[in-house]
Formats: sequence, C-alpha cells, structure tokens
Amino acid sequence: MGASLARVLLNQGLRVRALVRPTSPTANLSGLDLETVTGDLNDPAGYAGAIQGARYVFHAAADYRLWAPDAGPMYRTNVEGTRVVLEAAAKAGVERIVYTSSVAALKAVPGRLADETDFYASEEGIIGHYKRSKYQAELQALELARRGFPVVIVNPAAPIGPRDIKPTPTGRIITDFLNGKLPAYIDTGLNAVHVDDVAYGHWLAAAKGRAGERYILSQENLTFKQILDLLSEETGLPSPAIRLPYYVALAAAAVDSTVSYIAGRVPRAPWSAVRMSKVKMFFSNAKARSELGFAPRPVREAFRDAVDWFVEKGYAPAPPKRREVVRA
Repeated sequence: MGASLARVLLNQGLRVRALVRPTSPTANLSGLDLETVTGDLNDPAGYAGAIQGARYVFHAAADYRLWAPDAGPMYRTNVEGTRVVLEAAAKAGVERIVYTSSVAALKAVPGRLADETDFYASEEGIIGHYKRSKYQAELQALELARRGFPVVIVNPAAPIGPRDIKPTPTGRIITDFLNGKLPAYIDTGLNAVHVDDVAYGHWLAAAKGRAGERYILSQENLTFKQILDLLSEETGLPSPAIRLPYYVALAAAAVDSTVSYIAGRVPRAPWSAVRMSKVKMFFSNAKARSELGFAPRPVREAFRDAVDWFVEKGYAPAPPKRREVVRA
C-alpha cells in the first residue's frame, strides 16, 4: 500500500519523504524520485525532524498478519506506533493527517452492507489480534481528532494488486491459488479493491476528507467462491469445487495453528481467520463516493494485475491464460 501511495502522491506533483525501517525491503520504491528516512515508528527522535515543514502526513504502516506466535510486536506497531506517529505529526502542525485503518476495525453485519457507523462499541466480540490492534489504533486517531487535530481516517477493504512483496494474507489467497494450494473453500466473503485505488483514496481523503471522519475504501463484495471463480477465469486454472463446512474448517484450523506454533511456521489457515469467516466482510463505499469522489475500477483488474505481478516476480508459475501477457 505504501509504495502505491508514494506513486499517487508523486503523480500529484508532491515531494515525498518516506519512512523506512533499517531492515525493510525497498524494491517497491526503486526508481521513484523521493527521499527516504530510516527509522522506526516508535522512535520519533529519528523522524520528527523529517515531518517538520510537511503539509500532509500519511500513516499507512501496519503489521498485517492474521496469526503471530507473539502478538506483542503487532500491538506495539499498530497501536503504540500509530499514537506516536500521529502525535508527532500533530505537534509539527501539518495541514492534514491521514491514518490508514482497516475495515477490520469495523463490525461486519450479517444480512446487509456495513458502513462507517458500524464501529465496535467495545473490544467484546472482536476476533483476533490484528482486528483488535486496528480497533485500538483507530481509537487513538479518533481521540486526536476530538482534541482538534486534522486527522482523517480511511478504512481500506482487502487491497489487491501489484507490489505485495510479503505477500500479505490477502495476497496469499492469490499465490496459494496459483500454486494449487487451495483444494477447497469455505462459505465466506470479503470486499476487494485495487490497491492503487486505495492509494488514490488516501489522497482524496487528504484533499477532501473531513477531520474526525472515517471513509471506507472498498469496491466489490465477493464470496470466497466468487473470488476463486474469478481467478479461474483469469488464469485458466481450475476453481476448487469442494466446500468445507464451517466447523470442519475451524477444527482443521485449530490443529494447523497449534502445529504451526510448535513448528515456528505460519499456519495456512489461522484459527482466528476461520472464526472471522463466519460473517461475510461486506461493506459499502457510498460515503467515500459521495464525499471524496472515490471511483474505484472493476475489481477484476485488481486480480489480473496481482496475478501478473506475482508471476513476474516468481511467486508462482505462469498460468495458461496469463503466459503470453506476462512474457510481453
């Protein structure tokens, strides 16, 4: 997301200064006409000077994992890191602070599209450390806004597209599909959106967003089976036909998570992720469309761009329908 945002801001004619950790891979920033500052979110002494004189601060960094053997670093990055960065930006007197939250901080509602008003009243019912950390971080951002600081919150849905180096949990759906590691599916759903549209939504939030407000940056609500069928259409690979019952998937995830913890590896289907899947994560972007002019492209293009990038970078072999495209 950060690399896409940097490109959007440069295209707007802005000068960009990016904070990167000493150990961060920087391939996504290669060739961009920007300045980098090496530092850590929780150490403002290393980057506070870089914020001075800035017009906008975009806080898009996060620890995006649905499973971690030790959740402490996730809370330090997502919660404490957010507080430190936003306070440093507010102290510097910037014109606008855009905080990247997530739809994970919002409460999905069975039977209808959730919107910006569907915020958890408390931590009760929040599943998993990632969702809980993003909820806590958003509370930090809202508190600063209540104190009069120019903080705007954006809540991206599942970003899909190029430059997903890790890959993220969302990107792993695509790489697992390309590598034939998704033999079955569960009855769940999510909202997918092109990562470049999410990035442009950040700029719209800076230019047009109201302080203290949140804006969902989403596009198309799809069941997991619809996502797999779309990937099948784009790649020529078969879509899984076996649907796992929820409790079977939950039991398998519990075993996988336990074994993974002992083995020190990331589970293929984290227990918390399967628990979250019981309610489809479907959201409305009506507010972002009406107030910001947010107009994302068809989500099929996001999956197409993601497939091409993952294949080009060697995450998976070229599938039948993309071989000529990738070579070109």
